Formats: sequence, C-alpha cells, structure tokens
Amino acid sequence: MALKLNKLPDRTGVRMTFTASPALKAALRDYAEIYRRAYGQKESLNELIPFMLEAYMNADPGFKRARRQLEEE
Repeated sequence: MALKLNKLPDRTGVRMTFTASPALKAALRDYAEIYRRAYGQKESLNELIPFMLEAYMNADPGFKRARRQLEEE
C-alpha cells in the first residue's frame, strides 16, 4: 500500500549529559523564563535544550555543508 506519508522516523529519546559553566546555566534559565513569558507556557531546560541545539545546527550553513560531505564519503 502506498501512502503519501512515509514511515515516521525513530523518535526514541537518547539521554545525554554534559557539563555547563555557571554562566551558561544562568543563561539557559533566563532563556526558559523569557520563553515562558513569550509563550505563556513553562518548559523545562530538558525540554528546551534539544530544540535549541537543533535550531542552532539547522541555522549553521558550514555545518550543513560539512555534514553533506560526510554523508557522501
């Protein structure tokens, strides 16, 4: 059977841990508060950070070019 929508990708979460500087931690907390004020919805850093990283990488043309080159190898 052919459907317009392809099979959805694996969406299983993968836990990652990293160490942040105190300044980065404070900035992330501020971002979460600004997000809450902007959208009226509180989100945890655990919820926000993956989307922030994805948006950052999607906006980096150098990363996109280099990643395409990796895939071609």
